[in-house]
Amino acid sequence: MNRISRRSLLASASLAASVQAGSQAATPNAANRKLKVLIGGGHPGDPEYGCGGTIRRYTAMGHDVALLYLNRGDWGDVGQEVRMAEAKQACEILKSRPLYAGQRNGHAIVDPEHSAEFLKLLVAERPDVLITQWPMDNHADHRAIFALVYDAWIHMGRKAALYFYEVSDGEDTQMFTPSDYVDISAVESVKRAACYAHATQTPDRYYELQTAVSRFRGFESGLKLAEGFVRHAQSRGGFLPGDPEGRP
Repeated sequence: MNRISRRSLLASASLAASVQAGSQAATPNAANRKLKVLIGGGHPGDPEYGCGGTIRRYTAMGHDVALLYLNRGDWGDVGQEVRMAEAKQACEILKSRPLYAGQRNGHAIVDPEHSAEFLKLLVAERPDVLITQWPMDNHADHRAIFALVYDAWIHMGRKAALYFYEVSDGEDTQMFTPSDYVDISAVESVKRAACYAHATQTPDRYYELQTAVSRFRGFESGLKLAEGFVRHAQSRGGFLPGDPEGRP
């Protein structure tokens, strides 16, 4: 069992005032105002593959989107400088911003101290919309980013809209049944370019797999290509591009 350190307690206490002050700012209200959207991913490339079309639709409407990667993606012979350069290029294509939580690829840690540090990142961003990976996933880093985002969402008063996305169904994401869909038919080429910016990550293989998912979600929702999301039951709805309520 992990013991909560004194430093973690102090960090949590020091954040309390910031969370309280920021919770109202994180509450989506005006239909036409600029939203702050934060997309969590275990590695560079996860948000791009899972919801790159949705990211581009947000940014095309003028919303501020940040991609928060749990780690820098370095592995084996591919160093963090290369992976960060790929992520930077992908974010430029999607008109978004890269952020990093500073953990190590394949060595994710979810404990009170790391949760407190992660909470600081989210409090500083004050997101209106949080989108992160689905908890039922074969990759431990994907499950870790879910846990950290979810814990931060709770500590921030559940004010942001909260959605989950899928990647590489069957190989990574398991048991995913969307509650919401976003039409990405018109932005698929931009999503492709962003995913292929991660040139060291065998994009031919993974983009083919993700395209199969997008085609199926499109068929499922009566669209050509779509990205599917699960909205948390306690989250407000209507904050995805094209939602009937029209907030984004």
